Amino acid sequence: MTNIHEEYISTDTTTLRVERRSVGYIPARERHGKPFSQFTLWFGANLQITALVTGALAYVLGGDVVWSIVGLFLGQLGGGTVMALHSAQGPRLGLPQMISSRAQFGVYGAAIPLVLIILMYLGFSASGTLLAGQAVSHLFGAPSEIGIIAFGAMSAIAAIIGYRVIHAIGRWATVISSITFTYLIVQFFIVADVGALFAINEFSIPSFLLAAALSASWQMAYGPYVADYSRYLPKDSSEKQVFGWTLAGTVLSSQIAMTFGVLVAAYAGEQFDGNEVSTVVGLAGGGLIASIVYIVIAFGKLAVNVLNTYGGFMSVVTAYSGFTGKAEIKQAARITAIVVMSVIAVLVALWGRGQFLSAFSSFLLFLLTFFTPWSAINLIDFYWISKEKYDVPALSDPKGRYGAWNIPALLAFGLGVLMQLPFVATGFFEGPLVAALDGADISWIVGLIGTSIVYWLLRPLDKREIPTETILPAEDQLLAAEKSGHTLADHKGPMNRAVR
Repeated sequence: MTNIHEEYISTDTTTLRVERRSVGYIPARERHGKPFSQFTLWFGANLQITALVTGALAYVLGGDVVWSIVGLFLGQLGGGTVMALHSAQGPRLGLPQMISSRAQFGVYGAAIPLVLIILMYLGFSASGTLLAGQAVSHLFGAPSEIGIIAFGAMSAIAAIIGYRVIHAIGRWATVISSITFTYLIVQFFIVADVGALFAINEFSIPSFLLAAALSASWQMAYGPYVADYSRYLPKDSSEKQVFGWTLAGTVLSSQIAMTFGVLVAAYAGEQFDGNEVSTVVGLAGGGLIASIVYIVIAFGKLAVNVLNTYGGFMSVVTAYSGFTGKAEIKQAARITAIVVMSVIAVLVALWGRGQFLSAFSSFLLFLLTFFTPWSAINLIDFYWISKEKYDVPALSDPKGRYGAWNIPALLAFGLGVLMQLPFVATGFFEGPLVAALDGADISWIVGLIGTSIVYWLLRPLDKREIPTETILPAEDQLLAAEKSGHTLADHKGPMNRAVR
């Protein structure tokens, strides 16, 4: 028997060729890459200025140095594990992350968390565009508005080209940012009394839990799109390797950046707030080296901002395709969606240039309230209830085995959000139990555990028919449809192929 993977493997390795896929299934002939690619992607995406600023928040908002760093690391591990478990789903299903959540919420029901996720991507894109715009404007002496617009345009172009160039940017960012951060850290140890900084060691439960929540939210916010960047891996890729490389890349780089952020914030004091980029670049001195650091900051932000632009576009198309029954969209519609998302992000960045630090903190922590129950439901269902067995063609059929709405999952999601609210502590909302915990925010812990239990208890009400083995679109029929000039969205023939 002919090996499907060998017969249909892609021979196109052109990085700059515009991607033609959106939210549809990735055929075996187009699969490529190694699990290690997840390490470089997520390392490059996290060793950058916004991760540094997020770590700095642990100190700026009242923490010490030592226990802020410890809390950040524990949050990285907790949130990173959740995020990496999502990443391992990509090669198995060949689908973007939010398409697979239709198996839990229903083809239409999956659009409910999508609305919030689209807002998240817009927020992250806007904040990333703002920081990178500062770097570009400092570099060329131009107004910040010019830097923001220029960076938004670069992000849009890279997202339009798509998957291959995103991974290429991640590889380059890993190398360039590693060298630059190493230089900045060495310079910091030269100018700062690091021993005195580590002497700032006053344990506080609320501050410790805040640090953990900041890093956990940072990692878990990747959950709704992490499989988008592993879905092109061959379907026989080791799940353990995909999980392990993703976890290692995202935790190691984030912890380096956030630890450095804590130390820089403690060293700079009050002048850090509002001058994050210039404070960090100031460690490099002036002249040519400072210019290089500004370029690296902008490039590092590009590595992650493209993920947010691309993820936002994928989420919009996921919602659209769920209600239209289309597995793919035309190339013009794909480009238009990316451009619109980018323009909105730029406008938000231009509008929200003031009070960035405090607003970003509240944004991160409050969004976690909504994404924690989504992650819990997706992971419990995939690994323990469905046991990694999904019917991929049925994910586009509201009359199929997953239905239009899965009420038990939606109910568990709503209850998961509600049970967290008493424990949420952000700049614009504080739950009634936060004061009793001395200001500590443990909502993400409550959400993960509580939602998992509720979803499991509601299982008897779940009427879905779970397949006994994974059902994928038939590769030969997909190829025949495309050779005949039809798109996957137009193809109406039988497409099921069961695989173990």
